[in-house]
Amino acid sequence: MRVVVSAGGTGGHIYPALAIINKIMDMEPNSKILYIGTHNRMECEIIPKYKIPFKSIEIYGFNRKNLFKNFKTIKCLLKAKKECKKIIKEFNPDVVLGFGGYVTVPVITTASSLKYKTFIHEQNSIPGKANLVLSKFSDLIAVSFKSSIKSFPEEKTIFTGNPCSEDALKSPITEKKEFNLSENKKLVLFVMGSLGSNKINEFLIKTMNLFNDKDYEVLFVTGKSYYNDIKSKKFPRNVKIVPYIENLTGIMKKTDLIVTRAGASILSEIIALQIPSILIPSPYVPNNHQLKNAMDLVNSNAASIIEERDLQGDILIKKIDEIIYDHSKIENFKSNLKKFTVRDSATNIYENIKKLIDRK
Repeated sequence: MRVVVSAGGTGGHIYPALAIINKIMDMEPNSKILYIGTHNRMECEIIPKYKIPFKSIEIYGFNRKNLFKNFKTIKCLLKAKKECKKIIKEFNPDVVLGFGGYVTVPVITTASSLKYKTFIHEQNSIPGKANLVLSKFSDLIAVSFKSSIKSFPEEKTIFTGNPCSEDALKSPITEKKEFNLSENKKLVLFVMGSLGSNKINEFLIKTMNLFNDKDYEVLFVTGKSYYNDIKSKKFPRNVKIVPYIENLTGIMKKTDLIVTRAGASILSEIIALQIPSILIPSPYVPNNHQLKNAMDLVNSNAASIIEERDLQGDILIKKIDEIIYDHSKIENFKSNLKKFTVRDSATNIYENIKKLIDRK
């Protein structure tokens, strides 16, 4: 199988793309993959580390505040479409896959104009603008939440879940001792997305002292860019600080409660691993989609929520204690998370891509 893959900007787009690349290579080891991403976002660092051939294009999202900057955006978009045409024709794929981010717009629209089979995947319950545009140019659309099916043409939209969930189930367990944590104590994991969050980090720095008398431990993932400023701070002995965890799902399997944003990838892992959570949706994302993601779980009593505007130290500690010391609440969360579980998401997507390629 020859496949062009495109996704960009955040881990929420990139890691589902990687999950499908992994599944394709597991099923068809002789496949050829080409990844098209932006020249200055996360994917240009992450993808080459996996030895995946990578082509970059210069492209930017539209600026709603400064309309004059969009002249450059349009110019780059037109140039990117020409570059994509050359790249795609030379590679001659069986299918072109898009997993979100504005970089996918020139890739998928160009592939469609060249009559290549196209597929997009939407991770969030509220679809991104790129995928809404690309739904007209895609032969097949897959969604992670059943609630988002209605946003796309019904005849070519399927519910698959998020492929990160299947990767999460397969990931090896990370032992607590790797982080100097105790095996016999409960663990609360704080992680605020692939890039971290400066505002939440500032709040947590002030809050960590409130864990001093707790009999559970805390693992605080700061994000690489914030770690050097935070590591010099004094924290209680039961609080451990790390910049980044390569195999996050490995330690999630040892976690009793996770406090996190409500990005699509982390939610898919929470669902797959059935981990009780307190969600703090980012209010700074398009269409407030993280709040909508979170409420899909909260309304089913599968997670708890604190909106960022309501975030205070005593509120957070009280909510953590209410969950971690209440066995019946934990079991209810886990039971209700099962209703969202799609254990074979990546396999399902792979099989549907195969059918799309074979379609006349």
